Amino acid sequence: MKKLFAFLLLVAGALTAVAQVNRPKLVVGLVVDQMRWDYLYYYYDQFGEDGLRRLVDQGYSFENTMINYVPTVTAIGHASIYTGSVPALMGIAGNNFFENDEPKYCVGDPSVKSVGSNTSAGQMSPRNLLASTIGDELHIATDFKSKVVGVALKDRAAILPAGHSADGAYWWDTKAGRFVTSTFYRNELPEWVAAFNKKYQQKPGTDVKMMDLGITLTFKLAEEALENEQMGKDDVTDFLAVSISSTDAIGHAYSTRGKEISSAYMQLDKDLAAFFKVLDSKIGKDNYLLFLTADHGGAHNPNFMKRHRIPAGGFEGWTIGGKELNAHLQQTFGTQAKLVTGANSFRVYINRKGVAEAGLDLQRVKDEAAAWLMKRPEVMYVADHARLANQAIPQPIKERIINGWNVKRSGDLTIITAPGWLEATNSPDYKGTGHSQWNPYDAHIPFVLYGWNVKKGSTVEPTRIVDIAPTICAMLHIQMPNACVGDAKQIR
Repeated sequence: MKKLFAFLLLVAGALTAVAQVNRPKLVVGLVVDQMRWDYLYYYYDQFGEDGLRRLVDQGYSFENTMINYVPTVTAIGHASIYTGSVPALMGIAGNNFFENDEPKYCVGDPSVKSVGSNTSAGQMSPRNLLASTIGDELHIATDFKSKVVGVALKDRAAILPAGHSADGAYWWDTKAGRFVTSTFYRNELPEWVAAFNKKYQQKPGTDVKMMDLGITLTFKLAEEALENEQMGKDDVTDFLAVSISSTDAIGHAYSTRGKEISSAYMQLDKDLAAFFKVLDSKIGKDNYLLFLTADHGGAHNPNFMKRHRIPAGGFEGWTIGGKELNAHLQQTFGTQAKLVTGANSFRVYINRKGVAEAGLDLQRVKDEAAAWLMKRPEVMYVADHARLANQAIPQPIKERIINGWNVKRSGDLTIITAPGWLEATNSPDYKGTGHSQWNPYDAHIPFVLYGWNVKKGSTVEPTRIVDIAPTICAMLHIQMPNACVGDAKQIR
């Protein structure tokens, strides 16, 4: 009888094992801030065999992945990757935006406090994000047995990918010189994060985002998260979202060419190779799924382009679409009321309170603003969000403007400049770069899958940033995020 009972238990166990959904032990999302798609090949010969070249040589690359909204900026990119959605639906309308004429930071949350420092750097949460993420859906699918953790130097790059139900999100506090979190997640730093900070404490005020060291610290904290949170150690899939922020900060300062950005990508390659070794030894080469992508690209420096007779320039949108436009509107309509709340990422926010105080018609103010902006030779189109359907703007660009327009947070007008004109100073001494437009230099990003159930290959099939989340969810056999508008892609 005991033998029969033991046999039945063995059979039941075998049937349970067979019935389990086939998933990897761990998923790693790696977002490299401001990584142009062509960096995979521009630097290919300089990469070692075990880092980024390992992805190119052994992974599956979606070579034609484009961002299908504007503006193409960090917060929206990270949110879009992990929600499969666009600003119109998931609510993250920019790094900074205005709502009801009041400024908002994408992850700012005054209702929470910093954990790990006494500064305001931890007053952050995902509450402005209106949609669920891959991690949230993974939690739901596993009855919240999965662990989901986000790690980055930038707060928005750690918080938005990790989602609402994250087990933790950690980002860098420059004033304190260490990693922090917020009371949204916990009231005290985990012991392992506190120990990490003690070991790698930097002088307060040190901006490691401007240093290759920032790349290394991010990967090292990710490794500590794997070890101390016991991620990938059981049969329940865990998710580690890692974002590399230094590549963006260095790119903004020194653009897409030169020793500074080259050094950053060589460090990224070296640290990724070391991270792969950790994953291979602790999780097992066939037990984890990793994807590499970017939140946006970056334009070549306009002065660099002009030296080679390629049209380009700097468009000081924060001044032209802000103070200068406001002054013009005040003069035109004979009022001292503030008519422009502000401008960022080529978007103009008309001040509704000011318009009402001046007794003006909102549409008339918008029309005058658009007409004035259109007089500039570098401006190709000015989209009036509320009337976009009837404007003669090329359909691919129009669709991206519609996708990027959140009716409560994206303002009234979007400026489309000539190719090569980026939001930057027009000084001949300017040596940096920017991003936020629809053009391929800002919108063409890498998307490479590697590891569990991934065969080597590539495709030039049109793919969008919003396709990343449903593709990962389909591989995991979980529901896609609740505002997802992307399509799952097949590895052929």
